[in-house]
Amino acid sequence: MFAVIKTGGKQYTVKEGDTFNVEKIEAEKDATYKIEEVLFISGENKQTAGSPFIKGASVEVKVLEHGKADRVYIFKKKRRKDYRKRQGHRQMYTKVQVVKING
Repeated sequence: MFAVIKTGGKQYTVKEGDTFNVEKIEAEKDATYKIEEVLFISGENKQTAGSPFIKGASVEVKVLEHGKADRVYIFKKKRRKDYRKRQGHRQMYTKVQVVKING
């Protein structure tokens, strides 16, 4: 059984037991969090698609840790104009594990 969920403006295909990183979620470590924006569920001989979301469906995840991704540098330059600008960014993320898919 797998599901397609939406969180943080991105879509993820998940199964029970999967571990992956999502955009930062405001939840404590080791807490369970319910994602209710489920787009698609596929199970045993049954597939359900939402328009855009499936009513009553949810995916329960366990928050494993919070962290920062690797640094990304933004560099702007205009030749012959003595203009250079360097900026860095580290995106916050939450590592989660899928506990249960409720369809």
